[in-house]
Amino acid sequence: MNDGQRRGVACAVLAAAFYALNSPLSKLLLGDVAPTMMAAFLYLGAGLGMAALQWLRSRSGRAGREQRLTRRELPFTVGMVALDIAAPIALMVGLSRTTAANASLLNNFEIVATSLIALVCFGEAISRRLWAGIGLVTLSTALLSAQDAGSFSFSSGSVWVLIACVCWGFENNCTRRLSAKDPVEIVVIKGIFSGLGSLCIALYVGEPLPAWLPALLALGLGFVAYGLSIALYIYAQRELGAARTSAYYAVAPFIGAGLSLIIFREIPTPGFMAALALMIAGTWCVTCAQGAA
Repeated sequence: MNDGQRRGVACAVLAAAFYALNSPLSKLLLGDVAPTMMAAFLYLGAGLGMAALQWLRSRSGRAGREQRLTRRELPFTVGMVALDIAAPIALMVGLSRTTAANASLLNNFEIVATSLIALVCFGEAISRRLWAGIGLVTLSTALLSAQDAGSFSFSSGSVWVLIACVCWGFENNCTRRLSAKDPVEIVVIKGIFSGLGSLCIALYVGEPLPAWLPALLALGLGFVAYGLSIALYIYAQRELGAARTSAYYAVAPFIGAGLSLIIFREIPTPGFMAALALMIAGTWCVTCAQGAA
């Protein structure tokens, strides 16, 4: 493994660890910040924080090394922003109605959504092993979402998290078309415009502005869990390629679930442990399939 690959691994693992903070810490802040307002501050924190880093980078003369976005990428950029308004709002609503551990594991459904959307919309091939992984992850999400197995009813919180995953699946396919461009610029655009869009929606539906301390904490969490995480992920893709980066990043939901169980002192149910086993097996199939592609 050369130095570039080592940097790529470090970036991918850090990206996973930073994003894993999102569900448990957002769950804590939702007691003081309304869901849509929380989504707005998370993305504004990502955009403003990365804009500050971009300014520092320009002062050091390093900004000119990256390719800037052009009009050719405008449709994918607009789609990315719109989906990044919808997805975090859905996730915050889901987090307010289900446990942080469940939400963390359900985030792996994003793999399924991204793969199927790539198949249907962009004609990308899906191997047998990837289909097996998709099936196992889907079965795991069904177990995590089931509220009452006897009546086949589903937790509304889990449904909202799955909606967020589908939105991010579409968004991943948009962002994939932009990955050769400046990662910091991409995150700044994502954060500021998606955050402002969510803020307008929050104010329109009558959600109050949070107190200054929860607002600052949400901004800081957004900078780390969305801003730094996304930028590090894109840098890792350059060194490792999409498949190997996804393999390292796949640990994020499991880190998030573990942190959630510790922070909220939750005792895993048998259903949760069965879903966890299926999710691990499904994620292994997906990452092996991606590595073989």
